[in-house]
Amino acid sequence: MNKKRKAFWLKQLHQWHWVTSAICLISLVLFSLTGITLNHASQISADPVIREHQGELPAELLSKLAEQKNGQLPAAVQQWLAQKMDLQNTSGEPEWASDEIYLPMPRPGGDAWLAIDMNNGTVLAETTDRGWIAFFNDLHKGRHTGTVWIWFIDIFAVASLLFAFTGLGLMMLHAKRRPATWPVTLAGLVLPWLLIVFFMH
Repeated sequence: MNKKRKAFWLKQLHQWHWVTSAICLISLVLFSLTGITLNHASQISADPVIREHQGELPAELLSKLAEQKNGQLPAAVQQWLAQKMDLQNTSGEPEWASDEIYLPMPRPGGDAWLAIDMNNGTVLAETTDRGWIAFFNDLHKGRHTGTVWIWFIDIFAVASLLFAFTGLGLMMLHAKRRPATWPVTLAGLVLPWLLIVFFMH
């Protein structure tokens, strides 16, 4: 490769490498830390905090529910649940039955559900908070995080691949002056496979 062409690729690869590293930096740290906490999940103790909620839906809101057979809870009902019972994540689609409406409300780092008795308007709910470590572990896995976070993980993964491949390109351009480049890279490739062959039975 002539000097002019090499200088062009060095400039391009350096630029994309630092851009992708800047984009990935914080998320890469968080995903690395949560990789460790997930790997040692059984050794990290957590005491879930469980809260129970009980209330009675006003008659006018109960009648709105009686007119509906499927879909999300009416906006007025969701607003009442947020204001009176401190239940925020009620926009999912519940299970509708003649005598009861049941809404699961899973979320990162916790869980929740509510049930509305269609005969008398009694509302029972329970929320479980498993703590910050569980919250970030679920973000790592994309568990109960919604479409926006899933897209973020995909974009982060693509940026990480660009970071890795531009790093590989820079290694190729500098390998002649750094003899250890390919032996170390090969070791990084071989070591995981050796672990798989000898220890994953």
